[in-house]
Amino acid sequence: MKHKIATAVYAVALFFLILTFSIGLPIYCRFFYFWQIGALGIEADSGFSRDVIVEAYNELLDYLTLGAPFGTGQLRYSESGYQHFVDCKMLFDLNLWVFIVSFCAVVCVRVLEQKKIVRMGTVAGLRPELFVGIAAIVLPLAIGALAAADFDRAFVVFHKIFFPGKDNWIFDYREDQIIEILPEQFFLNCAILIGVSVIVWAVGCVVYALMKRRARNLR
Repeated sequence: MKHKIATAVYAVALFFLILTFSIGLPIYCRFFYFWQIGALGIEADSGFSRDVIVEAYNELLDYLTLGAPFGTGQLRYSESGYQHFVDCKMLFDLNLWVFIVSFCAVVCVRVLEQKKIVRMGTVAGLRPELFVGIAAIVLPLAIGALAAADFDRAFVVFHKIFFPGKDNWIFDYREDQIIEILPEQFFLNCAILIGVSVIVWAVGCVVYALMKRRARNLR
């Protein structure tokens, strides 16, 4: 395999690995939501007990991440609400598969590099991790700035991009009670967690690339 092809595959895969891993954090780390039940006053605002909230959230996430039958515990849901989560599950599954493929690609290229079967390309002596890190830093900062300026509008734009022509993301709390336990602040906190994770990964990539260049120059 030519090193240019290996480098391109590695760079693209690493970028998507960082992105999908970060997106997966608030999805698969359920304690992130459970902690916010008290912090955001979800019990008081929704009128549901913590046990009811946890049951509903667990059933919903079991469906979205594990493929279990759809349910929201003791909370009512409409057909429109159900269809919305069907759409969400498609995105969750896509994120998971992209993570798996990108992870495998990154590991394979690194193994081939360690065995000296391929040679990673560089620009001015800098490994691709540096440029992936810079790109990964710019992305959340740009999106974060737009979301911070008008989170409501950013939320609408997101749904129009991923759910074109659909309006089932607009919930009626009287029919889809699940929305009562998923306040806007929770989604904003998820976005913050994703952004922080991406930035941590990105900084790590940049530092790694600079350290590798320094070590090569000292030889």
